[in-house]
Amino acid sequence: MPHPLYVAFIWHQHQPLYKSRFGGQYRLPWVRLHGTKDYLDLVLILARYPKLHQTVNLVPSLILQLEDYVQGTALDPYLTAALTPEDQLSVEQKHFIVEHFFDGNHHTLIDPHPRYAELYAQRQEKGRGWCLENWTEQDYSDLLAWHNLAWIDPIFWDDPDIEGWLKKGRNFSLSDRQRIYSKQREIIGKIIPQHRQMQDAGQLEVTTTPYTHPILPLLADTDAGRVAVPEMELPHQRFQWEEDLPRHLSKARQMYRDRFGREPRGLWPSEQSVSPSILPHVAREGFRWLCSDEAVLGWTLQHFFHRDGAGNLGEPEYLYRPYRLETPHGDLAMVFRDHRLSDLIGFTYATMEPRKAASDLIGHLESIAYSLKNRQPNGAQSGLERPWLVTIALDGENCWEFYQRDGELFLDALYQKLSHHSEIELVTVSEFIEKFPPTETLPSDRLHSGSWVDGSFTTWIGDPAKNRAWDLLTQARETLANHPEATEETNPEAWEALYAAEGSDWFWWFGEGHSSNQDAMFDQLFREHVAAIYKALDEPIPDEVLQPVEKHERQRDRTPQSFIHPKIDGIGDEQDWDKAGRIEIGGARGTMHRSGPIQRLWYGVDHLHFYLRVDFKTGTEFGKDCPPEFNLLWYYPDRTMHNSPVPLKELPARPPLDYLYHNYLGINLVTHSVWFQEAREDFQWKPRQGRAQVAVDKCLEIAVPWADLPSDPDWWLHLAIVLSEGGRFRDYLPENSLIPIQMP
Repeated sequence: MPHPLYVAFIWHQHQPLYKSRFGGQYRLPWVRLHGTKDYLDLVLILARYPKLHQTVNLVPSLILQLEDYVQGTALDPYLTAALTPEDQLSVEQKHFIVEHFFDGNHHTLIDPHPRYAELYAQRQEKGRGWCLENWTEQDYSDLLAWHNLAWIDPIFWDDPDIEGWLKKGRNFSLSDRQRIYSKQREIIGKIIPQHRQMQDAGQLEVTTTPYTHPILPLLADTDAGRVAVPEMELPHQRFQWEEDLPRHLSKARQMYRDRFGREPRGLWPSEQSVSPSILPHVAREGFRWLCSDEAVLGWTLQHFFHRDGAGNLGEPEYLYRPYRLETPHGDLAMVFRDHRLSDLIGFTYATMEPRKAASDLIGHLESIAYSLKNRQPNGAQSGLERPWLVTIALDGENCWEFYQRDGELFLDALYQKLSHHSEIELVTVSEFIEKFPPTETLPSDRLHSGSWVDGSFTTWIGDPAKNRAWDLLTQARETLANHPEATEETNPEAWEALYAAEGSDWFWWFGEGHSSNQDAMFDQLFREHVAAIYKALDEPIPDEVLQPVEKHERQRDRTPQSFIHPKIDGIGDEQDWDKAGRIEIGGARGTMHRSGPIQRLWYGVDHLHFYLRVDFKTGTEFGKDCPPEFNLLWYYPDRTMHNSPVPLKELPARPPLDYLYHNYLGINLVTHSVWFQEAREDFQWKPRQGRAQVAVDKCLEIAVPWADLPSDPDWWLHLAIVLSEGGRFRDYLPENSLIPIQMP
C-alpha cells in the first residue's frame, strides 16, 4: 500500500528567565507580550483543521513565567509604566516610554493602527527630544495602551472588549489600560489548558526542553566546542559538570507531568544541541525521541547535503527518516529537521503573499515526494513504497511578527491546502515513530557534537566575551560544589540561580554574531543569576561578577546577523536593515573617504534576494558631490565561468579593480536608469534581462534576485562597488576589499 509523504511540524516556544534574582521584578516584557500574540493563536488556528497533527515544544522556563503573569505576580518595567497614572509618570519613565514603547516590527504592529502610527511618525520625524517636550499626558496614555493592544493577536480582535478598544483608537484612560492588562492575563491563562486539551484529543503532541534551556553538551564538557572547531579558543577554566544534565532533564519532566498529566515523549534539546554524552541521560529520564538539525546529521554521516538551485536535496533518503541510537538505558529515536524549509517559514515567507507562500512550501514538499519516488526501484511513480518523514522545526514565536495578521493568513492558506492534499499527511513525531520505528541505526558514539547553527557551538562559546561568561559560571559552579550542605532541598535559591545562569540565551547575545538594543540587559541578567549563587551561599560576590562581561557599544562594522527583508523604497527604514551587515566608509585614501558624501553600506540576504543599501550625507547632489554611476560587480572565487574586466576607462591596475567579474549591474543615480550585463567568452559583456529593484530617495536601496545570479545554495560570491562618471572610473567601495556574500 503506498504511503503519503509524512510531515512533522515542530514549533519551539521559548523565552529565557527575565526575572531578576534581586527584587523579583521582570526586566523585560517578552513573555507577557508573546503570550498574547504567539502561543495560544498558533494552536487555535491548527484546531480549525482537526485532520492535521503537529508538535509544539514548551520550554519549562517559559511556562514558569507565563504562570507568574497569570497569577499577577510578574511585573516588568513596561507593565509598571502602563499601569501608572499618566499624570504621575516620572521623567525617567517618559524617556523609557519614548525609547521603548515602539519596540516591535512597525510594518505589522504599528502601521495598521492610525493612532499608534501617528505617535511613531512623530518620534521618527521630529525626534525623541521633541516628543519629550511636546507630548501631552493623553499622548502618553494612548501610547501605553497601544503598545499592549498591538501585541494582542488579530485572532482575538473579535472579542467584544478588544474590538471596542480598537474602534476607540485614542483617548485611552488608566482604567482602559488596566482592563487591557486583565485581558492579557485572560489570554495567557488559556495557553497551557488549550495545549493540554488538544494533546488529550490527539491532534497535538507537546514536548519539553531541559529546564532553563541550557546547551547540554557544553554543561557536560566545554571541550565539546572543539569537536566541530578543533582550533577553538576555549574559556580559561573548563566547565565539566555532567551531573547537572539529569537535574535539568528531571525538573523538566516533573514540570511536564504536573501540567499535562502524562509523561513527555519528545525532547527538544536546547538549540538542537546534541552530543554522545547527553544521550544516556535523555534515555534514562524516559524520553523516547529528540530532534536536531540536518547539519548535525551531515557531520555524523560525513555526508554533505547538496541542494540544487531550487533548494531540493540530491540524496533525500538520508534526511527524511528517523534514526535509532542505542544507549545503556534504552534506544532513542532522533529526527533531523530540513534546515531550508524551516528557514523559509522563519525568515522568507513573511515577505510573500500568504497564499503564494503556502503554495511554495507545498510545492517543495511535492518535489521531495517526487524525488523519493524517482529513487525507488524502477522509478515507480504510483506512490511512496516506504514511509518517509520530513521534519520542519523552528522558533514558533518570533517570525510571526513579520507576517500579515501575525501569520494567520499564511497558516490558514497552508492548512486549507494540506487538509485536502491526498499525498501529504501531517503527523506528530511520536505518531510516526510508533507506527514506523526507525530502521536505520546511528552509532551513539559517532553522533556529532553540535547545534543547528553550522553544526557547531560557536554561537555560545569561543568568542572572548562568551568565554569570560563561561569562566564566571565555572567559578560560581565550583563555589556551589564546595558547599555540600547546600542541596536543592536545603538551599533551593542557590540551585535555581545556577540553573538560570546555565541557560543558553545569555551566551547567544555575548560577543560577535548577535546583537540587540537590550544586550546590556541580558548581560546584567546573567550576572544577577550568577551573583545570586554567591548570595544564597553567603559568599562574597566577586568583583568581576559586578562588572559587565563586555562593553556594549554600537559596532561600526559588522557582518549580517540574520536574514533581512527590506522594503525597497529608498527610505532606509531602520527596522528593515537592523540585522544587516554594515560597513562604515572611511580611511585615508582620498577626500571622499574622509568626509565625502557616502557614509556607510548595508548588506544582507534572504532566500529570494541579495540586498544593498548606500547611505549618503544629507544634501548630497548626484553628479556634483558624488559620481552619478554606481557599478555593482560580482566576483566568484574558485568557480569556472566566463568572466570579464570592469568595463570602465581609466581603471587603476590594482586589486580588486583588476579582478575578472561575471555579473554587472549599473545604476545612474541622476536618470535612475538601470542596466544588467553578464560576462561572455572573449572577456566581453553582454546585456541580459535583470529583475533588480532599485530605489533612490534618502538613500540608495537595491534588491537583486538570486535568480539573476549564477549561484547555488551555500555558494560564496563577492561584490565590488565601483563609482564612475561618463564611463570613467572615479572610486570604489569598500576600501581595498570586497563585500562577501553567502547564498542561503
